[in-house]
Amino acid sequence: MNRRSILTLAPALLLAALLPAMSPALAQSPLANPAALNAQAPATYKAKFDTSKGTFVIEVQRAWAPRGADRFYNLVKNGFYDNDRFFRVLSGFMAQFGINGDPALSAKWRQANIKDDPVKMSNTRGTISFATAGPNTRTTQVFINFGNNAQLDHMGFAPFGKVVSGMKVVDSLYAGYGEGAPQGNGPDQGKIQMEGNRYLKANFKRLDYIKKATIAR
Repeated sequence: MNRRSILTLAPALLLAALLPAMSPALAQSPLANPAALNAQAPATYKAKFDTSKGTFVIEVQRAWAPRGADRFYNLVKNGFYDNDRFFRVLSGFMAQFGINGDPALSAKWRQANIKDDPVKMSNTRGTISFATAGPNTRTTQVFINFGNNAQLDHMGFAPFGKVVSGMKVVDSLYAGYGEGAPQGNGPDQGKIQMEGNRYLKANFKRLDYIKKATIAR
C-alpha cells in the first residue's frame, strides 16, 4: 500500500460489549452525544494546540470546507483532542491524530460521519485536512501536511485550515515509529480504537501528544 495514497484504514468492526464502560463524568459530557455537537463555526477561527513539544496554532477558514471546519470546531471546543496522541507521523508527508484516548468515547464517534466538502484548497505545507476511509466517512481524524501533497487533492482530501504559528513544533513531532501496522512498525489503528492510550503508552512511549486544544480568543 502506498503510504502517500491513503491516510486512514477502514474502521475496525468492533463489538460494543468488548469496550470498557464510559465513566459517569464522560457520560455527562457533550462529547458523549456526537449528534448534538453541530454548532456552526465562525467564518474564521483559530485553534491552539498545547503539545508535548510546544504550541502551534491552526487558523481555520470555513469557506474552504464548511463541514470540516464545523466538525473540527465542535471537537476542539469540547475537548475531544485533549490527551490524544500523534499516532501516525510520516517524515516529509504528514502528522495524523484524532483517535480519542478513551476507547468508550472513541466508539461514540466512529460512525458520526460528515459528508465530504469540495476540495477548494490544495494540500500544501501546513494545511490540515480530515482523514477518510472512503467517500463521506470523515469523523474525527485529521492530518497536517509536512510538505506539498497536492497529489491528495484529487482524492477528495479537503483542507479546512492551516498552521499559522508553531510549524516548527509540528515538524518536530516524533516520527520514529513510521507507518502504522500492519504496513509498518507504528501503532495499529484498530488497537488504538479498542484500547486507547493504554495501548499507546505501553507500546509507543515516545509518541508526542496534545495536552490541551482550545479555540483561541
